[in-house]
Amino acid sequence: MSYLDELLNGIDVIWKPLSHKENGLAELTRGRVMSKTYLLKNAGKYPVYSSQTINNGEIGKIKTYDFDGETVTWTTDGANAGTVFYRTSKFSITNVCGLIKINDVEELNYKFLFYWLSIEAKKHVYSGMGNPKLMSNQMAKILIPVPPIEIQKEIVSILETFTELTTELTTELTTRKKQYSYYREQLLTFNENEVQHAPMGDEKVGEFIRGKRFVKTDMISEGVPCIHYGEMYTHYGTWADKTKSFVSTELVERKKLRRAEKGDVIIVAAGETIEDIGQGTAWLGEEGVVIHDACFYYKSNLNPKYVAYFTRTRQFHDQIKKHIRTGKISAINSKGLGKALIPIPSPEEQERIVAILDKFDVLTTSISEGLPKEIELRKKQYEYYREKLLTFSKEKTEA
Repeated sequence: MSYLDELLNGIDVIWKPLSHKENGLAELTRGRVMSKTYLLKNAGKYPVYSSQTINNGEIGKIKTYDFDGETVTWTTDGANAGTVFYRTSKFSITNVCGLIKINDVEELNYKFLFYWLSIEAKKHVYSGMGNPKLMSNQMAKILIPVPPIEIQKEIVSILETFTELTTELTTELTTRKKQYSYYREQLLTFNENEVQHAPMGDEKVGEFIRGKRFVKTDMISEGVPCIHYGEMYTHYGTWADKTKSFVSTELVERKKLRRAEKGDVIIVAAGETIEDIGQGTAWLGEEGVVIHDACFYYKSNLNPKYVAYFTRTRQFHDQIKKHIRTGKISAINSKGLGKALIPIPSPEEQERIVAILDKFDVLTTSISEGLPKEIELRKKQYEYYREKLLTFSKEKTEA
């Protein structure tokens, strides 16, 4: 019998509603309305949490606080309804959040409750009228398993090990990404007196060719490889040799769609934010790839990965941003891209730079061998053990 089986074997679990006037486990409270003006006028050191999930839900800091100590909060309204947070210290919450205060910590552990609700709360979200909600009256009805407090603490200890490891790996990934960005800038910056710099659109350097229009409904599961401009932001990194999408041969011929070939660099030329416009992906596939008309492919004798890395530097973006037309969808044309000066070291130096940056790229972006894969594996381990540790029989329920 494994340690986990021994831990859970034969334990006595009672199920109780989270909040109930007779036998509930906790009291539920809502936050209060706080406008942006209020936050600005009362700026201070105590965090205010709202319905967002980024930055742990924090939307600002004020000089007072409404709650102090250990609690669990949840988001009551919006896309993130049912998201729970473990909180400590002094803080406040807005009216789209709820707070749980346990009646007896010798009966129910806060972290144990947090882990349970991380699984259970979203199952109770009501999505009617287009606005997801998990209000206090629904939250109160959620049944909570209550094993002996020692068992709760042991379960928490095991799950904390996984969450701490994931946090450490995520912190390391953030650090490595900063190093990657720093070295990419340094390695691709040259003294103009030592290395030739030339406009990317100079006919002796390279040529930008715009793709031709096709729409998402044209994309199929197999056929001629294609890249839609939206995928450049969500799927592709510095290089690729396979695509996630395809179009039919008939469509390619009928619309005379254009293809990038091996060694070309696909550059995205439109998007909702100017920060991502201009990012390039070196195409290294043996077969040509159809390119959307909100992208260019860049043909040159330069190392394609070298060019792709360069398009992701601050010095490149600083040069092209003045040529980007802004609006609901921002865009740049080939003339604007072509004005950017690119340093042209020897082929050997380009290859050396690529080899160094490839190592950082694998470490920080690879889902097969880098830190992202390690983090994903740890998350799956955590979810497996959380499910195993938080599965209880419902034989004893106090309603």
